[in-house]
Amino acid sequence: MKRPDFDSIKDYEEFSRYYWYREELIQICKAHGLKSDGSKIELNHVIEAYFSGEKILPEKPRKSRASKNTVKELSLDTGLLECGFTFGNRFREFFSKQTGEEHFKFHVDMVATVKEVKARGDESFTLGDLLDIYYGKTTYAKYDKSALQWNRFVKDFCEDEATRIYENRLKAAAALWKIVRDSDREKVYSHKLLEEFRDHLKRLYISEN
Repeated sequence: MKRPDFDSIKDYEEFSRYYWYREELIQICKAHGLKSDGSKIELNHVIEAYFSGEKILPEKPRKSRASKNTVKELSLDTGLLECGFTFGNRFREFFSKQTGEEHFKFHVDMVATVKEVKARGDESFTLGDLLDIYYGKTTYAKYDKSALQWNRFVKDFCEDEATRIYENRLKAAAALWKIVRDSDREKVYSHKLLEEFRDHLKRLYISEN
C-alpha cells in the first residue's frame, strides 16, 4: 500500500500505518501551525492530538535569567540551565568524578533529557537530576529509538549474503527501504522482502554482478 499525502489521511490510526521521517513530521506540523520541535515521539503526539481535534501550538521560547558564567563551582544542586550545561569537557569531568568512570560518556537518554530541559526552560532541573538519569533512577525524556530503523534495516540488508549480487548495495538497500517506508509494512529487513521485490530492484537499474 503506497503512502498517501498527509492531508488525504482520515485519522491517526491510518497515519500510524506508515513510516515518517522526523523532518517530514516537522514540515507537517509547521504547515498546520502546530508545535514542530521535539523528538519523533513528541511530534507524533502533536499529530495524534491534531486528528483528535486538538491543536498543540508552538511554545514561545523562555530565556533563562542566569548566565553560564555565573557558576564557578559545579555541584549536584547546580541547575542545568543555570550553569549553561554543554556536553563539553567541563561537564564530562564533573560526571566522571561523580560516577568514578574515568572515560565518562553521556548516553542517549541524557542527551534527550538535556534537549527537553532546554526546550521547556526548566530551571528546576539540576545536575543531580541528570545523574539520576544516567543511573536510570528517573526518566525525563527518552531517546527516540525509532530513528534508528533505517540503520538497522541497511545493516541487516548488508549482512544478507544474497545482497552481494548488487554492485551498489547501499543504493539497493535504499530502494528497498523506500518501498517499506512508504507502506504499512513492518519497518524491518528480511530475505523474504528481498525475494519479493527483486524484480522491482532490477527495474530501477541497479547493477548486478
